[in-house]
Amino acid sequence: MATLTVWKFQTTDGADGAVDRLKSLEKQELIHVHDAATISWEEGAKRPTTRQLHNLVGAGAMGGMFWGMLFGLIFFVPLLGAALGAATGAASGALADVGIDDDFIKKVRDQVTPGTSALFVMTSGAVMDKVHDAFRGDRVELIHTNLSEDQEKALKEVFA
Repeated sequence: MATLTVWKFQTTDGADGAVDRLKSLEKQELIHVHDAATISWEEGAKRPTTRQLHNLVGAGAMGGMFWGMLFGLIFFVPLLGAALGAATGAASGALADVGIDDDFIKKVRDQVTPGTSALFVMTSGAVMDKVHDAFRGDRVELIHTNLSEDQEKALKEVFA
């Protein structure tokens, strides 16, 4: 089963550094990345920069439409006003079916702010101790996961 996780980094280039490590881990067959995207929000910028990682996952399991819709709901729709209310309501409903709800959107919106970056990644088959070693010393925070509460607790302990 694939796991969607969202990781926040305290720097604008932290997510890009994590991508490099994920590539290395995947080459070693220590994790399988199904799809991924990053957000980087420079200080002073009105909006973050988003990037789907085609070079990491080939065609991608979810595709650009998914990431575009998700990032639009999180970062851009609040700026567009009520004119898009019906369309965003339909999109939100579709995403809720896969565990991405209003609480998820609000949490990410509140935590990914200017001066930070985030990695959104769908993975499976992680060898947790090796993944942990690759990220040791990073100031990274788990914002969201679709794992059970026990699995999420174990994941947070690994990265504590």
